Amino acid sequence: MSSSSMNKYWIPHLDIHKKVITQELQYYLGPEATVRPFTREGEDGFLITTPGPCLTDEQIDDICVKSKEMWEKQAAARASSKSDKPLKRPLHQPVVISKAGSSGSMRRRKDDRWRSSSGQDDRRR
Repeated sequence: MSSSSMNKYWIPHLDIHKKVITQELQYYLGPEATVRPFTREGEDGFLITTPGPCLTDEQIDDICVKSKEMWEKQAAARASSKSDKPLKRPLHQPVVISKAGSSGSMRRRKDDRWRSSSGQDDRRR
């Protein structure tokens, strides 16, 4: 079918996983239907191109339920992969730059050495 005979619809991305809508769209709207990310008036969503009508409320609800299941599976997989195998190099490992009380004493010692070597420390004379 030519693109002029195709209808275009935009739906917000809220509660919709991109992979789920991509997999389910042709099941609901037929083999010629396509979907792609699209921003409309500053809001992210999906642009659906189809020869017929857009998704019904029930179909969108079904996609949202499947999207929630997909996110839960992904979260469970991430959680189990973290506990199953140790990381070779921990991510975001804190690196100590200074500890309370230690940087000030180092600074004072450096200042004292500078003063005593330059002869400007009048307290010692």
